[in-house]
Amino acid sequence: MQLSKYQGDVGTILESRDAAVREMESVLASVPAKLAQVSEEQASKIRIGNWSSKQILGHLIDSATNNHRRFVLAQIENPFKSQAYAQDDWVAVNDYQERPWADLVIFWMSYNRHLAHVMQTTPEEKLNVNCSVAGDESGTLEFLMIDYVCHMEHHLNQILTRD
Repeated sequence: MQLSKYQGDVGTILESRDAAVREMESVLASVPAKLAQVSEEQASKIRIGNWSSKQILGHLIDSATNNHRRFVLAQIENPFKSQAYAQDDWVAVNDYQERPWADLVIFWMSYNRHLAHVMQTTPEEKLNVNCSVAGDESGTLEFLMIDYVCHMEHHLNQILTRD
């Protein structure tokens, strides 16, 4: 099984939940300061056919929300089955474009600190729970955790490498 569908984009190879937690803690220690340097104007600029940085960070908040639920329920239900989420609809309904950039950065950082805690405190025996997302046999809970961190880095790279 491929470790993460995002590993090629990010360049980070994460082989375990513990490695994913360390990577997440590293991101949370360095990236908020970089995000704080993005101006409100830059964060609001919509790219043709894409989202603005506000909407991308909002998508990461939505992803944290959905993955938080998965990480908790996969420890309760074995096997675990989850629906996909309509990411464009979530971003539209949450109207991230109209939120202040600084508020989004703080919310994203706080939520991910909690997710790192949930990931770190997941008992070893729960990491091998079989998980299915949107009917796709995604793998184990540990795989979902690794994939989440790689997904987060992929989108943070999009924000931080914009013009």
